[in-house]
Amino acid sequence: MDNLQDLQSLGLSLPSPAYLFGAIVFGIIGFAAWRYGKKAGRKWTKWLGVALMFYPYAISQTWLLYVAGAALCAGLFFDPARATKSD
Repeated sequence: MDNLQDLQSLGLSLPSPAYLFGAIVFGIIGFAAWRYGKKAGRKWTKWLGVALMFYPYAISQTWLLYVAGAALCAGLFFDPARATKSD
């Protein structure tokens, strides 16, 4: 019995290598952001890191994985806590 054919008959398929690569890269970026946000006391960075780690579980299309990951990474870059206040 071929297990892959059994899974495909149930409607399940394996993700593409591009999807796996993106999920791993964005997961690593998310873990680094979470650790940095936790140590620096930045809630925005910490929660964006959590989102980067776990959003691939909710997205099944490769192009959407990269678009959402890029948007979340842009959110890390434009962190509101980085803005300096002029008094």
